[in-house]
Amino acid sequence: MLAAATFGTWSGIGIAFVAIVLYHLANPHLLSFHHEESDIVQVLLFAAIGLVAGKLTDDARRLHQLAMTDDLTGLHNLRSFEGRFAAMIRDARASSSSVAVLVLDLDRLKSLNDKHGHLAGAEAVRTVGHLIAASVPPEAVACRYGGDEFVIAVPQSSAERARAVADTLRRAVSAAAPTLAGVKMPAGALSISVGVVCRAIERDNGSDATGERTSEAMFLAADQALYDAKAAGRNTVQIRA
Repeated sequence: MLAAATFGTWSGIGIAFVAIVLYHLANPHLLSFHHEESDIVQVLLFAAIGLVAGKLTDDARRLHQLAMTDDLTGLHNLRSFEGRFAAMIRDARASSSSVAVLVLDLDRLKSLNDKHGHLAGAEAVRTVGHLIAASVPPEAVACRYGGDEFVIAVPQSSAERARAVADTLRRAVSAAAPTLAGVKMPAGALSISVGVVCRAIERDNGSDATGERTSEAMFLAADQALYDAKAAGRNTVQIRA
């Protein structure tokens, strides 16, 4: 049960098989396949415990993953992102390193919905989510927190690196030519605007309240930078201090 609960179904089955072998070695008369009813029950019990415990563990992990995942894009949902971002801020405070936050959304989503329908809009949001997952650094945490609104946190990042991440993503979206609601879109049909903020997290007393204020301030600054990007004509990246 411990192996299944720790490592999943196949580990549970493997340990159950080992237990069955050891049971036979401990009872040599079973090596000639002279099993009594109690022996068969014991063997089946080993197998059943390993299988059921492993299945329950896998199901629990899948449910946890679903609870932490945005169903449209496969990115983190807001609850999961907040927990990961808070841990990122704590780590940055401990090492006096920098964290970058990127806030972005799709340009002119309403026009896309009006022209091609809301299914096309939803598929456009999904496309951007998949491009985010493929483009951001592996240590980054990305989340869809609204209809077409995304936030990305990048640990140990300079402002230059954060801008590079934002530009890479912006170009990837612009270059995409997705099929939305059965309509093949040309490259450039989708674009995003990105607001970026990067700050050094200084050591302090380490209180959770301080970390929460820091994360909220960074998000608000990045959100304001997103408004700057919209005002600058969209499909662009803007940075705020």
